[in-house]
This record gives sequence, C-alpha cells and structure tokens, in this order.
Amino acid sequence: MKISTRGRYALRVMIDLAQHMDQDYVPMKEVAQRQEISLKYLERIMPSLTKNNFVQGVIGQKGGYKLVRLPKEYTVKEILEVAEGSLALIACLECDQNPCSRKDTCKTLPMWKGAQKVIESYFDGITLQDLLDGTFD
Repeated sequence: MKISTRGRYALRVMIDLAQHMDQDYVPMKEVAQRQEISLKYLERIMPSLTKNNFVQGVIGQKGGYKLVRLPKEYTVKEILEVAEGSLALIACLECDQNPCSRKDTCKTLPMWKGAQKVIESYFDGITLQDLLDGTFD
C-alpha cells in the first residue's frame, strides 16, 4: 500500500477546513494557497469528499466548503478510504474484488490480513481533531 498525493492532500484539506471552521464556507482557492496544492488538483479531490458527505459545498461568490461534522468525528482511516478507494496492502485484500485462486491454501494470506488489521486499526484510532491537536502516536 502506498498512500498517494490524493490521500495526503485530502487529509490536508480536511485539516485546513477544520482550522477554519469559524468561517462559513472556505474557498478552495484559499486552501490551495495555504496548503501549496494546485487548485485544479483540489477540485478533483473535493467531489469524493462531498459525495461521501464529509464536506458541504456552495457555488458562487461566497462559496466554498465546510465540514459536515466536528473534527473529532472523522477518522484518518475513513478520509483516506474515501480519497484512495482502498487501503489494501495487497490486491487479494481489496474487498474480494479479485479473489485469488490460492486464497484457501496461501500460507502468507493470514500475515497480510494481520498487517492490514494493524494499519486499519492505527488509522481508525486517529481523528481529524487528533491531527489538529498533535495528540497521537
């Protein structure tokens, strides 16, 4: 598994929106400038965050985005999954989309499943609020 810029930038956008919750809607142009991320790239990330009800967007002069929930109610795992699609370490752990013909006899599959569980548990234990506060290990 490799977290792409899409996942990393989705986290940065969510953190930025959380830091500016006192504003009604935050323009993506401002987020792009603060985070030093291309506005065009952010415009490709925002639809998945909107569609999954992580953020709410408004178009127009006073438009932008804002969080739908409180920062403590978002986990890093769910943000990464929305942005990346899957956090699977190996293809055969991707929600049984491509079931391996060797899955019943594979000696390494239990190891991969265990590693996957550790990663998912770690990311699921960190909230957006934890990132804001720097209170995670």
